[in-house]
Amino acid sequence: MIVRVESYSGFKGDERPLRLELGSRWLEIKEILDRWYDPDAIYFRVRAEDDNLYILRHSEREEVWTLESFRRSDPLGTSSRSTKEP
Repeated sequence: MIVRVESYSGFKGDERPLRLELGSRWLEIKEILDRWYDPDAIYFRVRAEDDNLYILRHSEREEVWTLESFRRSDPLGTSSRSTKEP
């Protein structure tokens, strides 16, 4: 799904996403959790201000951002990581 993204442009253009538009709503990117590259694009796994996780793909050649994946945050605030009791 093609989305509009406002990005930071430093040393090179569109270095990292700052805001993501979903429908008529803009969401601030709170945290970039991961970034990886393939020959045609850069992928970003981000947490937005709604605390949901998004994977964004930026095709530098086509100058297009797409939403590749979405995961709603856990409304109970529990973590899926296991912890060991002492």
